Amino acid sequence: MKGLAAILVELEKPLVLEEVEIPKLTFGQVLVKVLCSGICGSQLGEIDGVKGADKYLPHLLGHEGTGVVIDCGEGVTTVKEIDKVVLHWRPGAGIQSPPPIYRSNSLGTVNAGWVTTFNEYAVVSENRMTSIPEDFDLEIAALMGCAVTTGLGVINNNAKVKIGESVVVWGAGGVGLNMVQGAAMVSAYPIIAIDLFDHKLDLARKLGASHTIHAKKNNPEKEILKIVGNNGADVVIDNTGNVEIIRSAYEVTSSIGRTILVGVPPIGKEATLYTLPLHFKKILTGSHGGEAKPDIDIPRYIRLMESGKMTLDGLITHEFALEEINDALDLFDSGEAGRIIISFTK
Repeated sequence: MKGLAAILVELEKPLVLEEVEIPKLTFGQVLVKVLCSGICGSQLGEIDGVKGADKYLPHLLGHEGTGVVIDCGEGVTTVKEIDKVVLHWRPGAGIQSPPPIYRSNSLGTVNAGWVTTFNEYAVVSENRMTSIPEDFDLEIAALMGCAVTTGLGVINNNAKVKIGESVVVWGAGGVGLNMVQGAAMVSAYPIIAIDLFDHKLDLARKLGASHTIHAKKNNPEKEILKIVGNNGADVVIDNTGNVEIIRSAYEVTSSIGRTILVGVPPIGKEATLYTLPLHFKKILTGSHGGEAKPDIDIPRYIRLMESGKMTLDGLITHEFALEEINDALDLFDSGEAGRIIISFTK
């Protein structure tokens, strides 16, 4: 069995479209026909080599999506054939299987992780998928693989935002917008969203931001302190990975507040911080996908959406076919789009 895949062959180069041979399933693996895939900043980071040399080239990409289960390997109990599933990079229920190895006629061995979504057919570890209702919107569900679970997880698990606390979200992309919505859902105030693009700030206001700051038109540090007062904000979250913004985020966090780092700087870039407040009550911490537990969190978020208490309307702005993947990545990199969906039914 073969399927089309977008393969990272060389860093800082376009992905290569190539048919790959689907390996036979082993213990804990599930064969999924991918239906939709989101694009996340993590994929851009992998392509650009922000973490340094990549010893797994060539390899497949993508970590949030939806699909339908085609076949299950030995030991799989949490999903079954024909189930609709969310594909996610954070581990959930079930077995963590060995990663699959694909083959291509021209490239030879093609590596993959426990989940990939830039391929028509994916062999995925059981614990990287969660079943969803048959009739749930598959494009919206794809965002549950990272953007939603990470964004809400940061608010709930990393920042532990309390009612009435002030929250600053630096970077209002797909993940950041869900942080804004999550902060609004727990009655934070004020909620400040910062970005370089007006359309993202407009959506942030619709999702619950009480204030927005355009970072090219204003000095974010000064504007934040005008809004929250000179003592600083209770929670400041950085999604950018920019070391100067990390420093600014830390500076505008109160002496008893929390700075949460979600974005990762490129290798070799270092932030310089005055650390004395960390010896008292100030907290600086990194997030790993909001410490989400997808098998628990995704059903909860679906219930909230079905009850009208949560929305993802407006987050998806563009849709591309897999054959257009490099155009989609270029658009995402420009910042002019929201979440982009790769549709395998297009």
